[in-house]
Amino acid sequence: MSRIWEQFQFLRPGWTDLVEILMVAFLLYRLLLVIQRTRAMQILMGLLLLGFSYGVARLLDLILIRTLLETLFQYGAIAALVVFQPELRSALARLGQSRMFRAFQRLEGSRVTDEIVEAVERLSRNKVGAIIALERDVGLEEYAQTGSPVDAPVSADMLTTIFTPYSPLHDGAVLVSGDTIRSAGAILPLTQSPVKDRSLGTRHRAALGLSEETDAVVVVVSEETAQVSVALGGSLERGVDPERLRILLDGVRPDGEAALRPAPAGA
Repeated sequence: MSRIWEQFQFLRPGWTDLVEILMVAFLLYRLLLVIQRTRAMQILMGLLLLGFSYGVARLLDLILIRTLLETLFQYGAIAALVVFQPELRSALARLGQSRMFRAFQRLEGSRVTDEIVEAVERLSRNKVGAIIALERDVGLEEYAQTGSPVDAPVSADMLTTIFTPYSPLHDGAVLVSGDTIRSAGAILPLTQSPVKDRSLGTRHRAALGLSEETDAVVVVVSEETAQVSVALGGSLERGVDPERLRILLDGVRPDGEAALRPAPAGA
């Protein structure tokens, strides 16, 4: 009896086993958060179906199907890296963005917020399109290199000048790091997620794309409707008024994460 009991001792988890289980569960949870409602989730379901088929083939000794699936799995890792590249990049960028790491984060300086809010109000009044990304924890160096360096203090006058129609840099994005305009005319990645609202233009899709890959706060002014939108964490809030914009830029929630509201009806 004691010998049988000893054989099952491996079923008694130690504290290291519990730590490993928690770490794996956390990583899987973060991965599922990143790929939910994306094409990656559909591909993952397909892979699970293939895995189930392989298990049935082994159980019933279906040699041909098992051989084909084993060959597929052997080279599937390389294919998965190519297919899942956008999602993997997004997941790696956002793994450290848990609430405990953002508990005390705040955007630098109320002056920067004031200048950005004032600039957005001016641009909205004049129906001038704009996209402004504010760097937080994840660096934007990769995207800054696609634009022209500015390295000027954040000011409403500078921002409105950059987005003046027909100016050399008005079509790209402005990247703000701390209290400095780091780059202008930057090219941002378009969202990989399906966008149901066909009224969203390239600026909105670029704002969503950057917010999916980083924790940046991205402000968009529509030149067609003069509507202000904010993208954060892969979500887009439309019809943002100046007071609401100030709240989102300051990140007033205690956990350091600004909450986006659904777009108002008819927006």
